[in-house]
Amino acid sequence: MNSIELLVKQLNTGNDWLKMILGDFSDADLLARPAPGANHVLWQLGHLISGEVMMMNAVKPGAMPELPAGFVERFDKKNAGVDDTKQFGNIVSKQQLLDLKTKVRAATIAIVKSFKPEDLDKPSPEMMRSFCPTLADFLGLHSHHDMMHMGQFQVARRKLGKPVIF
Repeated sequence: MNSIELLVKQLNTGNDWLKMILGDFSDADLLARPAPGANHVLWQLGHLISGEVMMMNAVKPGAMPELPAGFVERFDKKNAGVDDTKQFGNIVSKQQLLDLKTKVRAATIAIVKSFKPEDLDKPSPEMMRSFCPTLADFLGLHSHHDMMHMGQFQVARRKLGKPVIF
């Protein structure tokens, strides 16, 4: 397995685990906040989707799928405290968000597959270079970002009384 194949495997695994962790969530469960003041699962999913599109477009402009009109704005940090699903537009069901996340992840994987292993030593996009100096660091960030939020989803699971998965 080369480094590109490893990145692809990590990206696929992260998306699969996310679906597994949220598998028994209802749409209403998406509003669970792991702790007071923490972001609810709905907002976090939108954040993961819009963040991945923005970051990957920095690597390959225009290569990512276009998000629904207003999606990025609705899942902006300023709306993290909003609990009214109407404020997030018409893409608020678990299935809609997971389908969009899968579509976005597939585009990310296609971009990763377009690189050669030696490309991974190149500098990352300027906006991320301070903590992701190379393209390898930057591309690996997406699976790490998913995992960070999945940790919060696990706490939301426990708060909702759902069975422990991991």
